[in-house]
Amino acid sequence: MVPFRIAFLAGLRRPITPDTTVSRNRIIADLAMGLSRKGHDVTIFGTADSNLPGVKFVSVIETGLNFYKLTENPFYTDTAYITHAIMRILAAQDKFDVIHNHMYPEFLPLIAQKLFKTPIVTTVHSQATEELTMALSDTKGESQLVSISESAKKALNLESTVVYNGIETDFYVPNEKSENSYLFFVGRMSKAKINGKFLDPKGAGNALEVAKAMGENLKIVGNVEDKKFYDEVIVPNLSDKIQFIGDVSSEQTLGREQMVSLHQNAKAFLFPINWEEPFGLVMAEAMACGTPVIAYNRGSVSELVRDGVTGFVIEPGDSKNESKFVIKKKGQEGLMEAIKRIGEIDRKACREHILQNFSVEKMVNSYEKLYCDITAKNST
Repeated sequence: MVPFRIAFLAGLRRPITPDTTVSRNRIIADLAMGLSRKGHDVTIFGTADSNLPGVKFVSVIETGLNFYKLTENPFYTDTAYITHAIMRILAAQDKFDVIHNHMYPEFLPLIAQKLFKTPIVTTVHSQATEELTMALSDTKGESQLVSISESAKKALNLESTVVYNGIETDFYVPNEKSENSYLFFVGRMSKAKINGKFLDPKGAGNALEVAKAMGENLKIVGNVEDKKFYDEVIVPNLSDKIQFIGDVSSEQTLGREQMVSLHQNAKAFLFPINWEEPFGLVMAEAMACGTPVIAYNRGSVSELVRDGVTGFVIEPGDSKNESKFVIKKKGQEGLMEAIKRIGEIDRKACREHILQNFSVEKMVNSYEKLYCDITAKNST
């Protein structure tokens, strides 16, 4: 295969480094390095403090917008730099065979689509909402849209190709002497509210409730977007058995090695989400470490977790579809039954499932094929 010259248009909220843990940037990092290892020339338009081995960078801002100097109007600052990034890659487009758009939000670069002669691939990392579908429908033009799960594609309701995310299976590895002594939860603790109540998309509150009800040990990790979430939802439940690991910060502070260790030694990873998860990278990371996943059947969950084989897929309390699942109980009752039955799951089967379906190598090969298809189409 002739090597491609590929430009990535990255989000500007955070730098992209080998140690990044945020899902979107983690995928950008692993995909860029994977493509580079296969001989492709990869350039990322992003922050000046980004770095990846074998990957070039074009700086459009000195650091991530989350760490940038305070300004009177952050919205203007954010959109000014996003516009600057789009114009930089537009001016340099002749140097590339493919532009891969990972921008946050995904639709903004596509406003300028008629000015691009180089084919564009846009991976939609965000949860599909009516607003996202509207904006992408208005702007997508000839851009090849990529959804990161079948459920995300269905929710987006636009023509797209599905490419599953992948993880480094030689980094996320099992520990043969796993403690299996606690339940584990990882998730963003959102500042979003409705009627004064935190929305809690990742379900930290659900994990806390089931752990308390069963007297189980639970370790919680996550970035706290609003300290009131931590004070109101997390703190009242902390005890010798229930622990918050790491600093209370708007950025996740634990390193990747610490996260691997926490995954390895958990008896189950809890993912009782309250939203339609477009992929859920942390589920794949847990299973690659041999840890089974117990999750609510929302979004992509049933695509990642093999019910009764690599964990349990539980219907949330508001669902009416329960006939096809191993555990018939719903909501918290279903979570509790799954925890009691977690010993039925073969931890080796969890890892094998990820090796076969959600590796970085498989993701890189899928995108490589997509680049071939769209460049061939563009040359005819």
